[in-house]
Amino acid sequence: MLNCIAVDDEKLVLDLLVDNIQKVPFLHLVKRCKNAMEAADVLHKQQVDLIFLDIQMPGLSGLQFLQSLQNPPMVIFVTAYKEHALEGFNLNAIDYLLKPVSFERFLKACNKAYEFYKLQHQSASKEDQVDYFFVYVEYNLVKVSFAEILYIEGMKDYVKIFIASSSKPVITKMSMKALEEKLPADKFIRVHKSYIVSVEKITLIKRDLIVVAQAEIPVSDFYKDNLSRITNK
Repeated sequence: MLNCIAVDDEKLVLDLLVDNIQKVPFLHLVKRCKNAMEAADVLHKQQVDLIFLDIQMPGLSGLQFLQSLQNPPMVIFVTAYKEHALEGFNLNAIDYLLKPVSFERFLKACNKAYEFYKLQHQSASKEDQVDYFFVYVEYNLVKVSFAEILYIEGMKDYVKIFIASSSKPVITKMSMKALEEKLPADKFIRVHKSYIVSVEKITLIKRDLIVVAQAEIPVSDFYKDNLSRITNK
């Protein structure tokens, strides 16, 4: 069950959105909100997994509200303005629905959110057996296998995951810390604030850098102990 809130300043639109939510068996409506500040108050008091969020609202817009959140829940934008779709993608939204939204299209977005939620909340026992994870890329879930990863580079709010089977990295909005927590500690090490590498893919180690698939990756003093952990085995 996903706890969700609906945020829209238009009462009729909000009524329809709430009605659609109540038809979906795996959604539980925590509260309906007529602006971003009401939504922020709910997030501080209750666990929310999913936000249905309008973009054009008086005061704080939906985009500004989402950008203000430190650890935002999943978001599905519901808006009349298609020109904001790229911004929605950049904010890692689950989906982007244009008003008026058919229930079929609404349900498709909800199913996508539910699948992502289940993937992100696998039990600890299953995680020990899983050798992959999923990330969002352009509104789609992309599977990344641990064995395929060469190294990972952090860029502000995004990470680039370089994999052996592709010349192009997988780019997704995620912090290095969040991604590091997904990786098995015995197979990956942090060597720099901006780099995580696969231990198996290291081909050369120098004093201040390592080589992975012909890429030279810096090793900072702060993370040199991590490198010592594998070289002293």
